[in-house]
This record gives sequence, structure tokens and C-alpha cells, in this order.
Amino acid sequence: MTDPAIVPDSEQRAIVAALPSRLRDLVQLGRFDRPIGAWLLFWPGAWAIALAGAPWRWQLLLLFAAGALVMRAAGCVFNDIVDRDLDRQVERTRSRPLASGRLSLKVAWAFLVALCLVGLGVNLQLNLVAQAIALASLVLVSAYPFMKRITWWPQAWLGLVFSWAALVGWAAVTGGIDPAGLLLYAGGIFWVIGYDTIYALQDIEDDALAGVKSSARAMGRHARAGIAICYGIALLCWAAAIWAVRPQALALTTLLPIALHLGWQVTTLRLADAADGLAKFRSNRFAGLLMFIACGIVGIA
Repeated sequence: MTDPAIVPDSEQRAIVAALPSRLRDLVQLGRFDRPIGAWLLFWPGAWAIALAGAPWRWQLLLLFAAGALVMRAAGCVFNDIVDRDLDRQVERTRSRPLASGRLSLKVAWAFLVALCLVGLGVNLQLNLVAQAIALASLVLVSAYPFMKRITWWPQAWLGLVFSWAALVGWAAVTGGIDPAGLLLYAGGIFWVIGYDTIYALQDIEDDALAGVKSSARAMGRHARAGIAICYGIALLCWAAAIWAVRPQALALTTLLPIALHLGWQVTTLRLADAADGLAKFRSNRFAGLLMFIACGIVGIA
């Protein structure tokens, strides 16, 4: 049975339910009531900061956290602007503020501009190389909402976007990019493909009716194996990144906890159970923490 506490896409519970209607719609438009996306955007940057040797730079980590929160919200607003017609055709998303008509396009665009200005303020606190890399991500971000219309693998594009902070974080600490940072980024891409395929499983029937493409639809009955392969490649890339920083077998053992966690996701995933898929997807905030601990241990060892 679907768990009503976690499945609806536009919930109005607790503090969110008590907000004035316009403010509540803006909170939901930016998904501030669903922080999992901000966590997933934040972690690759935190990994890079830690593995580059600066896990104690709390001000930098907090800066990346603020940037992740704001820019994830901006991405959600832009995505909802582009996808408002498609969202009306999917049970999980038809109650979103734009799809339902509760907010106008004019308000959404104004909110998007405001969020981007805040994000720009955060970006200007970084060094010039990191600033340039962060700004380059806007090309990928702006193209993402259209990927589900032209490719069966929009999750791969999302991987490019949601792992980009690894490149920014590495440059913020080192002033540039080297193979370790690129390998960390590559691993993040496959991690995102894996967990977002799990997320896409809950929409697979509605996506088919609406003509929306996804890796979940592309993998079909082989989804479990496909997710396992993505997670396996991610772990191999992360192992190579760690080896590039500290070529010692003992350093690779730091990946064991996250490897076990990702293995648990795959082996216990119930493909036809939307609530279980959403729970497994959300558990990746803990996977991100495990990876951060691994990078921190190696980075300061």
C-alpha cells in the first residue's frame, strides 16, 4: 500500500500547511518543503572539498549548502515552468503550483530571478576558477527539462547537473581541476543515474501515457540490474579518485560503508512499490554522508 505520509508530491502538512497560501505555493514551487534534492546537490561538492584536503573548512561547506539550497530551488522552478503541461498529465505532479494554476507564470519567473540573484551572491564568494565552473553549469541546467522529450536517458543529463558541484568544490579548494576531481565527478554522475532511476520508477505508467522518456522506462524489467551497474561504476570511479589522492589499499576500505548501503538499496528495492522506491531514493542523503566521511578520512590522512 502507498504510504500517504511520503508519496504525494505537493504535501501541505505541519509548518507548510500553516503558511499563507501564496507563500506556501512558493515554498512548494522551490521544493523547500522537500530538502532531499538540496542534499543530493550539496553532497558532491562536499565530497570534493573533503577529498581535496579541506574537510574542516566549515565556512566553505556552509557556502555550498546555501548554494545547493537556492540553486536546487531555482532549478525546480525552471523545470516546473517548462514542464507545467506535462505535469498536469502525471498523478504525482498535477497538484504542483504551476500545473494546478495556483501560481501564474509571471510570479514563477520573478521568483526564479530572485533565486538566481541569491545564487550569484553565493557564487561570488568563491575563487575565480570555481566561479567560472559554477556559471558553466547553467548551460546544463537550462537544457535538462527538455531532455525527457528527446532522450531515453534524461537521468544521465541530471547526473551531469547534480554532480557538477564536485568540480566546483575541487576548484574552490585547489584552484583548478585534476584527475581525482574528474573521477569524483564521474562517479557522481553514475550515482545520480542510479538513484534517479529508482525515483522514476514511481512515474513509469504515467510517463508512458504522457510520452515522457526515462531510464526507468528504458531499463524496464532490467531496472534492478541497471541500477546495480550504475552504482558499481560509481564506486569504481570513486575508488580511482581516492587512489589518485592516496594510492593505498587501506584508503579504499573507506568506501565499504557506502558500497554496503548502495547494495542494500538494490537488493531490497521493490520495483512495483512506489513508496519503497521513494524511501530508497531518499536514503541517498545518508549515502552522501557516508561518502563524505570516506573522503574526509582520506583527505586528512
